Amino acid sequence: MATRSLFSLLQDFIRNLASRIEPPSWAVEEIQRRLVLLINHVLMQEPEAMSRLKRQKGQIVLLQWQQFHFKLLATPAGLLDRSNSEAPADLTLTLTEASPVAMAQTALRGDKPALRIEGDVQLAAEINWLADHLRWDVEEDLARILGDAPANALVQTARRMAAALREFMARRSPGQASGAAQ
Repeated sequence: MATRSLFSLLQDFIRNLASRIEPPSWAVEEIQRRLVLLINHVLMQEPEAMSRLKRQKGQIVLLQWQQFHFKLLATPAGLLDRSNSEAPADLTLTLTEASPVAMAQTALRGDKPALRIEGDVQLAAEINWLADHLRWDVEEDLARILGDAPANALVQTARRMAAALREFMARRSPGQASGAAQ
């Protein structure tokens, strides 16, 4: 009799839970607002990113994953805003991985998620540039609140935990980890 691993049971549980539970619309909207604020915070730290987005002003990007969707509008200031318009998206990015656990594993390996891309090629190139070049300096933001030493200690601890988790995942699935290293 074959037994299933704890990880496969957990993955099935999360997949089933995600397909059954739909968060209230107010919660989704609030999460989207907070996400836009975070993205704009990171964008404002990189003038080249804002310059690239200025060239795409008025363009709408639709991000999709299963039943969730999120429209972003490039503003004339080179930032992003939520788009509630019924206008069609100029670019649609669809996450093709159905499992949140598999997506987390991909993120832990440092890989980009599997995407289906449809629409404006130039806008897709700009979004790809942003994904490749924008990085949030969490330590700098924490230092403003906590001070330099505590922020550094917190970030180093988080990095060690992430490295340990990546190592654990690599030992658990050596075929996937070797494919990511190539």
